[in-house]
Amino acid sequence: MSSSVRELVATSSRILAAAGHGDLIWGHAAARDPEGRGAWIKSAEWGLDEVTADRVHLVDEDGNVLVGEGLRHSEFPIHTEIMGARADIGGVVHTHPPHAVALAASGQALRPVSHAANHFVPPEVPRFTKTADLILTRELGRSVALELGDARAIFLVNHGIVAVGATLQTATVAAVLLERACAQQLLTASAGGWPTWSSPAESMAKREHIYHDQAVAAVWDYLERQLPS
Repeated sequence: MSSSVRELVATSSRILAAAGHGDLIWGHAAARDPEGRGAWIKSAEWGLDEVTADRVHLVDEDGNVLVGEGLRHSEFPIHTEIMGARADIGGVVHTHPPHAVALAASGQALRPVSHAANHFVPPEVPRFTKTADLILTRELGRSVALELGDARAIFLVNHGIVAVGATLQTATVAAVLLERACAQQLLTASAGGWPTWSSPAESMAKREHIYHDQAVAAVWDYLERQLPS
């Protein structure tokens, strides 16, 4: 079981890197431990594109490395506290994708100017502004979880994003879509003119038509196929 979850975290990490989420050695994806012991996450010395199964370890809610080797990421509370707050969450992604960071810092709300944003809005994507520093404590992790609520993602303003899902596969797809949505909005704004976006009713219809469970699973399969063998 640990072998398969480690492979999943490694695959998610490499997908995120290929989708433009890499930030040197920073950023991480985590999967809930099937036995309830904590979260499986890459060790801190590696970039997302370098993650292999043996570079993934199990961290408990207090930050103890229970299985595996390597230096623990200091922001593990993002993952463990969100998973502790929401039993429906099996995967959490925290990265620093450039377009999402820029859009959040601009103060703009994410608008459904493209298909991708409809995966998230309505309602408005929440914004965590308590600190732009690292989420180093369980208290801050709980604050992020509280602000996230039941949303699919949250902007950590001047810092990065967090995307969640019932599985790490769905959380990874959400993170990829959020960065694409932010890039499209920034491109739209740069063109000038009179931007338009979908109404809430149209957004909900598009979400049902485009981002149903089967399609999201197929997107994960596609992203995995694109990785170098």
